[in-house]
Amino acid sequence: MGTSEGLTAQTIRIAGFGGDEIEAYLAVPDDGAASRASVIVIHHMPGYDSSTKEIVRKFAANGYAALMPNLYYRIAPGASPDDAAAAARAQGGVPDGQLVGDVGGAADYLRSLQGSNGKVGVIGYCSGGRQSFLAACSLQLDAAVDCYGAFIVNTPPDGMPLKVTPIAGLAQDLSCPLLGLFGAEDQFPSPAETGELSKVLEEYGKPHEFHTYEGAGHAFFAVDRVAYRPEAATDGWQKIWDFYGRYLAS
Repeated sequence: MGTSEGLTAQTIRIAGFGGDEIEAYLAVPDDGAASRASVIVIHHMPGYDSSTKEIVRKFAANGYAALMPNLYYRIAPGASPDDAAAAARAQGGVPDGQLVGDVGGAADYLRSLQGSNGKVGVIGYCSGGRQSFLAACSLQLDAAVDCYGAFIVNTPPDGMPLKVTPIAGLAQDLSCPLLGLFGAEDQFPSPAETGELSKVLEEYGKPHEFHTYEGAGHAFFAVDRVAYRPEAATDGWQKIWDFYGRYLAS
């Protein structure tokens, strides 16, 4: 897919888990394409914020319809991203079942758009990386990207606000190829954890490719944080475009 000069981005409402109406951010290229693939963007633990909305627009600028559900909408409707994220941390994060329902609703919405080729990918950052894997094991999707998602294999340590359980056992149900992008200096997930996940996926014969960047830690894609690593992020984006080009756009 080529880069589009124009796009339309807007806040909409979609049907999420249990039929709940939730907020979501949609960006679609204004390129007049007769057929295009779609991507669901799962925001990081800090929430439904401007930096993640920029990622949604980046996908649209590269020819994809992209949609990010506000996973914290029920917890704090109308609150600032920081306040909503604080409320989400206080309750231990988003329940797994609710996440799957919200992503499923996002996928249904994207498939219903005029010009959709029917293929939907998912990408998530931080806690969203774990949730991207969870969604791909629980729904029928076409490609999944996990950007430094922890606690797929291991349990969060005491004192961490995220209260989730390991989900590596769901690997047998992975519905699509998985791309994993990680930092060698990250602790959550550590290279040992991502290596273990790769072994589990190999045991089930699930197609996946993992890349671990030296000199990078957690959140190396985040351009507005000190963790940003331009070389790792640039290479990571190229791997995302190649991966989605193979499994979604073709």
